[in-house]
Amino acid sequence: MGDLTLVINLGSSSLKAALVDSTGAFLWHSGRSIAAGEHLEDVLRQWLEPELEPHRERIGLIGHRVVHGGERFTAPTQITENVLKTLEQLTPLAPLHNPPALMGMAWGRAWAPSLPQWACFDTAFHSTLPAAAYTYAIPAEFRQKGFRRFGFHGINHQHIAETVADRWSEQDQDPSTLRLISAHLGAGASLAAIHGGRCIDTTMGFTPLEGLVMATRSGTIDPGMMLELMREGYSTDQMAAMLQKQSGLKGLTGFGGDMREIREAAEQGHASAIKALDVFRHRLVQLLGAMAASLGGVDVLALTGGVGEHDRTLHGELARALSWWGNYATMVIPADEEGMIARLCQRQNDRGPSAAIG
Repeated sequence: MGDLTLVINLGSSSLKAALVDSTGAFLWHSGRSIAAGEHLEDVLRQWLEPELEPHRERIGLIGHRVVHGGERFTAPTQITENVLKTLEQLTPLAPLHNPPALMGMAWGRAWAPSLPQWACFDTAFHSTLPAAAYTYAIPAEFRQKGFRRFGFHGINHQHIAETVADRWSEQDQDPSTLRLISAHLGAGASLAAIHGGRCIDTTMGFTPLEGLVMATRSGTIDPGMMLELMREGYSTDQMAAMLQKQSGLKGLTGFGGDMREIREAAEQGHASAIKALDVFRHRLVQLLGAMAASLGGVDVLALTGGVGEHDRTLHGELARALSWWGNYATMVIPADEEGMIARLCQRQNDRGPSAAIG
């Protein structure tokens, strides 16, 4: 078997791919956006296949990122016909993200039918949430249909948890007692409260709409607003577009959700940009406080994602706002979904097929 893991990370309008060796080193790592009207199958065939051809004989397995695994998938899972059928049934839970992942799996099975393929789920790391954290206060008939909090960005939150635990151990600290908040701050944003390596709370819920203010997503809002919009005649498609693509920082600024552009506009006195930053920061600090409460204190705050890693102004703002936490460490850790997927797949492939389907 080859020594390389091919990682396919498909978003709603992007494709990232990587070749990772058994030591975790990247041999190749690239990505590209998928333009409106462009077919994913064509991108896979015309862009990805030529990139991979020089390394084809060294590829031993393929790992895929899947946003939503529901309650059925709580660990990396080898892809079989039955698994594919189950994943198709989960498509309504992540209609923008799961279908591209399924296309990627279909491509992989056609391109290299003899290679084992594995699916890694953004929801899996949050499968350790206690019932009190994942249960919505709604009637039993709806809870029995699967309406509960799942959490997302779990692949990168797990990468952060493992990285911080390693650094903690190097300082002769016991990682089993580590109280960590992982702050994944990018176009999508979520927090995870992690105690001793296990996620015990998170900010996203049944979908990636809950929680923090994001680039174009609203984050948590009063559901009564949605009821009012329904009474006014708005369709579910209209509300979905508004909440997912027209809200968040974009909705607050009126011109976009890129944090760098918003910072520049705010420095020039743009009132809506200043308000957007105030709202973003207020919700972030509010929910960081909630995660700290779930943990009973904080040892490490880890910042990751495009905003979390690079916005130095935010780093200073958080240090001032969270001074009441007392003695805690802040770490800035680059996101690494592709590397984490490779590690998860290699570990699970060495163990044999996963029994992660209930």
